[in-house]
Amino acid sequence: MQTRHPCFPLLPVVFLVLCAMLTSSVSAQDAEVGSAKAVAADEKPSGDNDLLDLDIEQLRKTSVAAPSFDVEVTSVTKQKSTVGRSPAAIFVITPEMIRRSGYTTVPDLLRMVPGMDVARINSSTWAVSCRGFNAQFANKLLVLIDGRSVYNQLFGSVYWDVQDMLLEDIERIEVIRGPGGTLWGDNAVNGVVNIITKKAQDTQGTLVTAGGGNLDKVIDGIRVGGNNGNGMYWRIYGKHFERGNEYDANGAHDAWRMGRGGFRLDWDLDKCDTDKLTVLGNYYGGNEGQNLLVPQPFPPYRQHVVDTAGVSGANILTRWDHRIDKESDWKLQLYFDRTFRDEYIAQQQNNTLDVEFQHRFPLGPRQNFIWGLDYRQVHDYITTDTFFVQVDPTERTTNLFSGFLQDEITLIEDRLVFTIGTKLEHNSYSGFECQPSARLLWSPDERQAVWAAISRAVRTPTRQEENATTNIGPLPMFPLPTFGRFMGNPDLQSEALMAYEVGYRAQPTEHFSWDVTGFINMYENFIWIVSGMPFPENTYRVMPFLPDNKWRAQTYGFEISGQWSISERWRVSAWYSLLELYVQDTFGSPTPYLREKYSPCNQTTLKSSWDLGSDVDFDMQLRYVDSLPGLSVPSYITMDMRLGWRPNKNFELALVGQNLLDNHHFEWGNEGSVYLPDEVRRTVFAQLTWRR
Repeated sequence: MQTRHPCFPLLPVVFLVLCAMLTSSVSAQDAEVGSAKAVAADEKPSGDNDLLDLDIEQLRKTSVAAPSFDVEVTSVTKQKSTVGRSPAAIFVITPEMIRRSGYTTVPDLLRMVPGMDVARINSSTWAVSCRGFNAQFANKLLVLIDGRSVYNQLFGSVYWDVQDMLLEDIERIEVIRGPGGTLWGDNAVNGVVNIITKKAQDTQGTLVTAGGGNLDKVIDGIRVGGNNGNGMYWRIYGKHFERGNEYDANGAHDAWRMGRGGFRLDWDLDKCDTDKLTVLGNYYGGNEGQNLLVPQPFPPYRQHVVDTAGVSGANILTRWDHRIDKESDWKLQLYFDRTFRDEYIAQQQNNTLDVEFQHRFPLGPRQNFIWGLDYRQVHDYITTDTFFVQVDPTERTTNLFSGFLQDEITLIEDRLVFTIGTKLEHNSYSGFECQPSARLLWSPDERQAVWAAISRAVRTPTRQEENATTNIGPLPMFPLPTFGRFMGNPDLQSEALMAYEVGYRAQPTEHFSWDVTGFINMYENFIWIVSGMPFPENTYRVMPFLPDNKWRAQTYGFEISGQWSISERWRVSAWYSLLELYVQDTFGSPTPYLREKYSPCNQTTLKSSWDLGSDVDFDMQLRYVDSLPGLSVPSYITMDMRLGWRPNKNFELALVGQNLLDNHHFEWGNEGSVYLPDEVRRTVFAQLTWRR
């Protein structure tokens, strides 16, 4: 097996040296002021100096010594917590980070997350994953929007082209690198992306945004929010954009247009803040150009197709939150999601109904217990009329029954917390599944946290792997026209991951923080293909392939990030990730297919945020992404810039440039599908935002 030897850029070495120096410096300072803390202890209980035991509302009102630890998160434990109390590799994208990034789509925002692998395939298509196995249809990353799963069971992936919204309405994006199956269920294997939008009471008034440039030709949005003066808040929004073609020497043909609208209602049902009702809904529709190279069963056995796909959908979600007391509450959530895709290769209609209940309560003074139940039904209807893919049956209804429980046990007050839990579920693809995890968090003081975790997560088979027949080719290694035929296998089991993680985060000074995570992921029952004997068919030959669980895989690596406020006007952040991955069969032989070469070994990002004045800010970001040998994509370095001007609190004008170091470059290659990748172009655009 060919092995990639990791290169080690200077950035992680500088990180480690700087972090060690600053941490040692703070330890010395803490020793010098130890007597002062002892005097203060006579006036206050010792626990008052440790903020890790305060709830979110108390933290918001407290001047903290470690502000990076104070960022609110809910994805790790399905309840309010902070980054400092999270035994997981968690990263939060805040509204200020979104505003200053200059990005216009959710996938591009994920480029800011340490270790995330984001590659643009064409104008409307991305490959997004983390910790390996990236692909256009990456099947090991679970994505949620306000608690609604957007994972598609046909290819086992996320269609990023329709996961759009007004970026100004995002409260935060919480990204867990690593498994989250204990709480979120199947397919939360390599990571969880949880997009949380703002409450209606936080979006009152009017917002109008408009912009455009050489590639993002039109980006328009409007939002209006109000209330009835009696605890009911609402907002409505609309958004429209048109993006041009990326670059291809023969013409890209991937222009992208989309419009959407929606609403959100948040209602405090009583004056005691006991019951809250949330209702939100969205509708979208648009079209996108596609550049396809599809197989056909007659000479010349391959056809270049330029097509326009139509996509549309709607969803509605209702959630009722009931607070019993300060430490106890329950939530009931119901959503319905309908999506349509009319593409050359297939026409899809998916209806998803989901009902979820969860309950949180204390078990004595040292245990915080949470449990929940979930039922999900997915009905899909898929039709095809091409040689490329056929699905049988064309219509299928699947059911998912699941429950989870998790206990957070405080072993040493404010210092040591042990969290254990499991997810039990039954799905229509692989039957019964169990996904346990155990996590330990040690906080030596309010500026440091060490955590470790052992988790199991599963990725269920997809409709394509069980029920579809797909022809690719002709394969170049055969002298006669020969197609590879991937046939469905209804006897597939779920892929199973055992993940071992350890992490350390620290804020040695108020102006500097850093975080490092190491991981080893071991996959059993890994789904890949076994080949059969070729046979003749009509005027060509067929090489049969069958998906099978005979493979296993392993990944290991680490992610390190740091943030440094050099002054009140200048902030610098950076991250670096290393990933090593290999796939072999159960007998130890490496796979002949280079799927492990689809993810970069090294990635590095450096970002500078500089306030040039009270009303002008300047942001610059450099990114290095390693080569993808399996896709023949070379490594690249690119740079983004944003210059923003805010003459008053209601008005902002921004000039953005992206991919500035070259005219165009590949971020992805041809992975064997019919979709042809295009080169990502240099982009310049201006955006105007007005608020009242």
